[in-house]
Amino acid sequence: MASWDIFCCVVDNYGDIGVTWRLARQLAGEHGQQVRLWIDDLASFARLCPQADANLAQQWQAGVEVRRWPAVWEDTAAADVVIEAFACPLPASYVEAMQTRAVAPLWLNLEYLSAEDWVTSCHGLPSMQPNGLQKYFYFPGFQNGAGGLLREAGLIERRQVFQRDTQQRQSFLGALGVSMQEGERVFSLFAYENSALGGWLDSLASAGQATLLLVPEGRVLGDVAAWFGLPGLAVGAQHSRGSLRVQVLPFVRQEDYDLLLWSCDFNAVRGEDSFVRALWAGRPFVWHIYEQEEGVHLEKLDAFLALYVLGQDEALRAPLVAFWHAWNGQGEPSAAWSALEKQLSSWSDWADRWSREYAAKTDLAAGLVRFYTNWL
Repeated sequence: MASWDIFCCVVDNYGDIGVTWRLARQLAGEHGQQVRLWIDDLASFARLCPQADANLAQQWQAGVEVRRWPAVWEDTAAADVVIEAFACPLPASYVEAMQTRAVAPLWLNLEYLSAEDWVTSCHGLPSMQPNGLQKYFYFPGFQNGAGGLLREAGLIERRQVFQRDTQQRQSFLGALGVSMQEGERVFSLFAYENSALGGWLDSLASAGQATLLLVPEGRVLGDVAAWFGLPGLAVGAQHSRGSLRVQVLPFVRQEDYDLLLWSCDFNAVRGEDSFVRALWAGRPFVWHIYEQEEGVHLEKLDAFLALYVLGQDEALRAPLVAFWHAWNGQGEPSAAWSALEKQLSSWSDWADRWSREYAAKTDLAAGLVRFYTNWL
C-alpha cells in the first residue's frame, strides 16, 4: 500500500473538487491506497459530501483522510505519490519535504480531460524540475495511450439495473420531491450561464410532448428564472409554460447526481466531472464546456465530438453537432433541437452502446496505480 497526497485548489466551485474527491475515494476504496486529500475550500467539499464538516482541519470520509489546505502551510511529510490536480502549485515547504525523502516521490500533474490528438503524445512525459525532482504529466483521455476516465468498478452494471427498475427511479425522484405526470419525459439541466438556454426552453414549451425539466441548484438558475420573468428561483419551486414544467432541485451529493442522470431521458451537463458522469449514464446529453480564452474550449469540444459521433447515421450526427455547437455559443439552438429531438430514441441506443464500449478501457484510478507500480 502506497501513501498518496492529492492537492486540490477549488477554482470552479465543484469541478476540481468533484474530480479529486471521486479519485481519492476510488484509490482508497478499490485499490487499498492510503490517501490524503488537501482542499483549500472545504465548504465546496461539504456540498458534495454532506456528512463532512467544513470547519474541521482533519477528518476521514469514505476511507480518505481529508485535510484543510491551510493558507500558512505546516510542515508535513511527503507521500509516496503526490498529485497536484490541474496544475495547482504545491506549498514550497512541501516540495522541500519531497526533496528530503530517502526515495523521491512520484510527482504527477493531473491535467484536465481532453480528447485532442496531442494528448497521447504528452501523456506520462517527465519534466525535470530545477530542484532535481521529476514531474510527470498525466492526461485523462479517451484514446488508447491516454490516462482513461474516472469510473468506479461495476458502475455500468449498477446503472443498467437501476434503469431497468421503474420503481427504483420513482422512489429516487420521489425522495427529491419529484412526481412525474403521465406521458411526461424527464430532462435535467446543470449548466453555466447560457445565452442559448432561452431558445431551447422555447422549443420545449412548444413541443408536442410534455417535458419535466429538473434543475439542481447552480449558476444556470438565473437564466431559467429570467425566462419565466421571475426575479429568482428557490429549491422546490415549480413553474410551467406550455408543454414545459420546471422544478428546482436541491444540490445533491455525487452519488445521487449519478442517479439523477440515470433517471432522465436527456441531460444537460457542464464542466468535466458532470460530463464524464453523463457519458456513463448512457443517455442523450449535451455538454456545456468551460469557456477559455481565444476559443480554445471549442477545439476541445470538437475533438470529443469527432470521437463521439464516429459511425453515427447522418440523421443523428448533423443535428447533434449543430445543437452542441449552439449550446456553446456557436449557432441558434431551436432549429438544431427540432431536428435532434426526432432522433432521441436512436441517440439513446447510441449513448448506451458508447458508454459500454468505453467502459471496457482502463479507468483513471487503475491507470494511476499501474503508472506508479511501473515507475517503482
